[in-house]
Amino acid sequence: MKAFRLDELEAERAANEGAYLQFLRERNMSVGLYALDAGGHDPQQPHHQDEVYLVVSGRASLTVGPETTEVARGSVVYVPAGVPHKFHHISEDLRVLVVFSPPEA
Repeated sequence: MKAFRLDELEAERAANEGAYLQFLRERNMSVGLYALDAGGHDPQQPHHQDEVYLVVSGRASLTVGPETTEVARGSVVYVPAGVPHKFHHISEDLRVLVVFSPPEA
């Protein structure tokens, strides 16, 4: 078993001074913690993998392809591979668990 604590993952991510921390990589998936501060900019580009976002904390808008939705703690969003997507109008510091399948390259 592999078990993780969000507070420890957040501390490790912050110590590495990056917006993203991959903390699990297996044959069929990878999982990371993505952080964007309130008022921040999401620089990501479309990925070659399917993704699932689970918003752990914060509040923002998320546009996936032509659709936009509001996300907050507890929101779960699927993003198909190759589809443009961005978090924007980040009104509260955003922390998101990201599951890639297959694993992020």
